[in-house]
Amino acid sequence: MHHDAGFDTRAIHAGQEFDPTTGAVIPPVHVTSTYAQDGIGGLRGGYEYSRGGNPTRTALETQLAAIEGGIRGLSFASGLAAEDALLRTVLQPGDHVVIGDDVYGGTHRLIRRIFGDWGVRHSTVDTSDLDAVRAAIELGTTKVLWVETPSNPLMKISDIAALAELGDEAGLTVVVDNTFASPALQQPVSLGAHVVIHSTTKYLGGHSDVVGGALVFAPGQEELAERVGFTQFAAGAVSGPFDAFLTTRGIKTLGVRMQRHSQNALAIARRLDEHPAVARVLYPGLESHPGHALAASQMSGFGGMVSIDLAGGGAAARRFAESTELFTLAESLGGVESLVNYPSEMTHASVKGTEAEVPESIVRLSVGIEDVDDLLADIDATLGRV
Repeated sequence: MHHDAGFDTRAIHAGQEFDPTTGAVIPPVHVTSTYAQDGIGGLRGGYEYSRGGNPTRTALETQLAAIEGGIRGLSFASGLAAEDALLRTVLQPGDHVVIGDDVYGGTHRLIRRIFGDWGVRHSTVDTSDLDAVRAAIELGTTKVLWVETPSNPLMKISDIAALAELGDEAGLTVVVDNTFASPALQQPVSLGAHVVIHSTTKYLGGHSDVVGGALVFAPGQEELAERVGFTQFAAGAVSGPFDAFLTTRGIKTLGVRMQRHSQNALAIARRLDEHPAVARVLYPGLESHPGHALAASQMSGFGGMVSIDLAGGGAAARRFAESTELFTLAESLGGVESLVNYPSEMTHASVKGTEAEVPESIVRLSVGIEDVDDLLADIDATLGRV
């Protein structure tokens, strides 16, 4: 696979060589836990035991690295498993992490409660404010700068290139959660990020039928990739072959899906922006969004996530979330079907009472790829009930 091939070409072909025995265009799913050896230590293709490596997972990891422009990908059992392996490799008790004030609730919980109990401190800042990030960094103690852009669920946009430069100056590992944008729309490695993380459950899988996570390492991070790979092997948070296969299959259509997600989301954001029941529409594709220009400069599209701030507060937000018909009330995001979520009591309930608490008036939409007229009709009818 040539490094200069287009995104869709890499997504479809990287790691997907046809089976040399049968000629099967789709590589087989290797449902095995162990591998025959040609004498002690005589491994075929380096495979010994499937916690250490599985050809189906290897194919996905090759695909992940190719679509993010990285040197190595690692596939995990979940997004949080990927985060945990990375942080446990990089951090020690007494270290410090700078994280955004609007990140996935599970990320904040992991750093605050699991790593906090281990003696790791953190500071929560608005990563769209470079001065605030600079002030939060403790030289010699801060080891990780954790960036999520667009952020979950308030859709803040952070300058990846500027934050990466700041991280380089301070000797930090700069991690970008690219789950909302996906590599089809945003390439953090090309902007200077050291590590990119994904919940592959979301847009990469794309069909709400698999749970997984991934890390992709930038050129120059070979040693870190090797260390995290050892942590994964030693602790065992690997994805199974069927999960890897489903994720690989999803990635092959990622480019075209993200185009449709973005088109539908923009149409819905514009409709919501016109309604008096909506105080704010949080979508970077709107010219009124404070991060619109920056998002346009570092993204090739604005994605399928739209959050709204209901003028009627928490009560109105709850009514909206519980009144849609085509949008299904559920956690998660990024599937082909549209979902509605009430973050304060669902995905971000764990951050109540912290700096990352989500206002009760916020509703988050994961806009699917259905016919946009049907989605708009559902939005109009729901707003009429609010």
